Amino acid sequence: EVQLVESGGGLVQAGGSLRLSCVASGFNGYNFDDYGIGWFRQVPGKEREGVSCISPVAVNYTYYVDSVKGRFTFSSDMAKNTIYLQMDDLKPEDSAVYYCAAGWTSMGRVPRDYDYWGQGTQVSVSS
Repeated sequence: EVQLVESGGGLVQAGGSLRLSCVASGFNGYNFDDYGIGWFRQVPGKEREGVSCISPVAVNYTYYVDSVKGRFTFSSDMAKNTIYLQMDDLKPEDSAVYYCAAGWTSMGRVPRDYDYWGQGTQVSVSS
C-alpha cells in the first residue's frame, strides 16, 4: 500500500518561507507519478482544502488554489519519490496541518478524490 510521510512544517513569521516534503513508498508495481498527487491543508473546525495538485494526464499543468497562487510552488523529484511544496510570503491564514495525498484521480481537488494520505505536518505562521 502507498505510504506518504510529510516533513518540513514549523513556526515561521509572516513573510517567511517553508518547504514541505512528502516521501512516498509502496506503489504496488506503479510509479509515484502514475498517481494524481496533491497537497491539502486543514484547520480545526474547517474542511480539508485542496492547495495544489498534479496529474499524469495533465502534463506541465499544476493546480493552485487562488489564495496561494504566486506564493506556493509544487515540485517533484520522482527519482526520490518525493514531492515538495515551497511556501513563500507566508501569511497567518496559511497556518494549518498540511497533508500530501495520492490517488487514482485526474486533478482531483477534494479529499474524496484521493486514496492515500500522509500523517500531516503543522505549519504555523505568526503575525
